[in-house]
Formats: sequence, C-alpha cells, structure tokens
Amino acid sequence: MNPNPLSQHKMRPLILTATLATLALAGCSGDQPAGGPPKMGPMPVTVIEMQPQKVPTSVEIMAQTEGARETEVRARVGGILVKRLYQEGETVKSGQPLFQIDRAPYEIALAEARAKAEQTAREAARLKGLAEARAVAQKDYDDAMSANAMAQAALRQAELNLSWTTVSAPVGGTTGRAVKSDGNLVSTADSLLTSIYQTNPIWVRFSLGDTDLAKFPAGRVTAKDVKGVELVMGNGQKYDKPGKLNFLATNIDTTLGTQALRAEFDNPDGVLLPGQFVRIRLLTGERDGAFLVPQTAVLQTEQGTLVMTVGAENKAAPRPVKAGEWYGKDWVILGGLNAGDKVIVDNLIKLRPGAPVEPHPPAVPGAEQAVAAAKKG
Repeated sequence: MNPNPLSQHKMRPLILTATLATLALAGCSGDQPAGGPPKMGPMPVTVIEMQPQKVPTSVEIMAQTEGARETEVRARVGGILVKRLYQEGETVKSGQPLFQIDRAPYEIALAEARAKAEQTAREAARLKGLAEARAVAQKDYDDAMSANAMAQAALRQAELNLSWTTVSAPVGGTTGRAVKSDGNLVSTADSLLTSIYQTNPIWVRFSLGDTDLAKFPAGRVTAKDVKGVELVMGNGQKYDKPGKLNFLATNIDTTLGTQALRAEFDNPDGVLLPGQFVRIRLLTGERDGAFLVPQTAVLQTEQGTLVMTVGAENKAAPRPVKAGEWYGKDWVILGGLNAGDKVIVDNLIKLRPGAPVEPHPPAVPGAEQAVAAAKKG
C-alpha cells in the first residue's frame, strides 16, 4: 500500500527540526574530540630546587636501649609472699620497700634465738667468776664462752632474717613486672621477684656488620673514627641530646662477623625506656657538595636509582642518580644532580616520562591558615 501523501507532508517539519538541533549540539561541542574524554591539563607537582650543601657522613644502624644498670631484686629468705608494695613500672628510690614476706615464722625464730643468747650470756658470766677463782675447770668456762658466741651469732642471723622479709630496692630506677604474685611461695632457689632498670643515663646496644665496617679505614670502628653519636627514635625524630660511645669491642665476633658497640645518652625525663628499638647514627665526618632528596622521591627500579625532575617545556624527565646513605628523612645524593635541578617529590605514581607538569614549591606550614585568617580579618 502507498503511504499517505498528507502524512509525509506533516512529517517533514519534524525531521528538519531534529536535524537543526543535532547540528546545534555538534557546534557547541566542537572543541571536544568526538567519542573521547576531555583533554587533561598539566599535572600539578611539588618540586624542590636542588642546592649543594655540606652533609655529615654517617653510618645508621638499628639498636636497642637498655638500662645503664639492670639489677635483679631477689628474696634472701623463703616464705609466703604477703604483699607487693609498689606499682609495677613506677620509679622507685634505693631502699624503698617492694615486697613483704610473711614475718611470723621469723619473729618466732628471733624470740627463740634471743632467749638462747640471754641464757648462754648468763652462763658465761656465772662461770667467769668461778674460772677466775679456779673453782671450775678452764675447759668448762671455754665451752660456755664458745656457746655464748654461737648463740649471739644465731641471734644476729635471726634479726637479719626478719629484716629480710621486707624486700627493698637495692638501687633506684624503673621497676619491671613482678615475677611472683601475692600468696606465692618464695624459696631461696627461686628467689627472683622483679628487676630494676636505671634509665638515666640509658645505654644503647648495637653491632656493625661487614657492609658498615667496610666504610671505615681499618675495616673496624675505632674511637677516632666517630665524631659524634645521635639517636633517632621510632617516629623518625632525632633525640635532642647527643650521645657518646662507652664501649667499643676490640675484636670481631667470629660467628656473626660483627663488631659490638654501646652508646650512652642522658635521659633525665625518662623519654627513652629499656627495650626500645631505635636507630643509632654514628657521625664520621662531613661531605661537601651533596644533595638531599626526600626518601619518597627516590625510586628504585631495575635500571637503578632515579628521581623525576622537571625538564624542558615543563615535562617530567627521569634522572639516574647515585644515592649514598640516609640522612634523617632524606637520601644523600652523591651524583646525577646539578644545582638548580627541580626534583619532583609527589604524584610520582601518576607521572610518565614526558608528561606535562605544573611545578610549584612546597607549601609553607601554616600558610593556608594565615591566608584564611587574613580573609576573615
């Protein structure tokens, strides 16, 4: 059947209107490629301009703190532990009572020893006059004197045993966990009750292996090789007090191939606690003309160590570098960079060589708050 001419005539205005609308939309989107996402602009990146500087040469190694004096607190007499007299972990003074052992058996023993001593003393005094008058044999008097001396010694021992039922701190320092609980039986064979750690000064124990020892002229550390000692805490911050070496082994451990060392740091506020894992930095000299680059900006690849820099026309350019040791949160770069180079320190995962970038310097801490405050003012 042929289409109705009248219907075709009515459809023509509708088709023309739709065509004009399509052309209008195409005209409005003429700057956008057909069928693709909008074109991305240069990526904003933070850059640090490199300048050569003097950097201390150092060796950094993992270490562990320990008390300058670690003293075991032991019971001298056995018995039932009645009470713990201190709070575990608190600082105590020398002579401060820490534990109380049941006193009753030792009080009874002391009373018996005192009675015996008084008896022998009276007997010795009675025989003394008779011996002078030669009314008794000299042997009887000598035996009485010996018996009295033994009784007096037993009395002194009983007094000591009673005093030892109160276990006191032999030194001042920070207390450890109590090994025995209230009600436990304490014996002289199992007498350890707790330990006390002297934390001021505090010691830091560490060892250097073959790789680190090779950095020293003699293949081992000597006192003249170390110009200073620094401590880096677990959060990456440097401890504010310098240290010094107080022990340096003169031999290399034949089993581990390491040289043992120990440093000492003042710790008046108790910031450092025994058993902490820290890092020790041995300062060995000074290097001139080095560059410091944040550790996060140094990339380790199969081709070697490199950093991303801002090249010509503000495009990302990889740069191979020679990295030395760590210095704080930075790598010491010994080669591959020149003064004025701009090293990219963020958005490294998103960057590709040759990608356009928009470099800007690092933000100044507190700048945004200052701007906001100025606007409010």
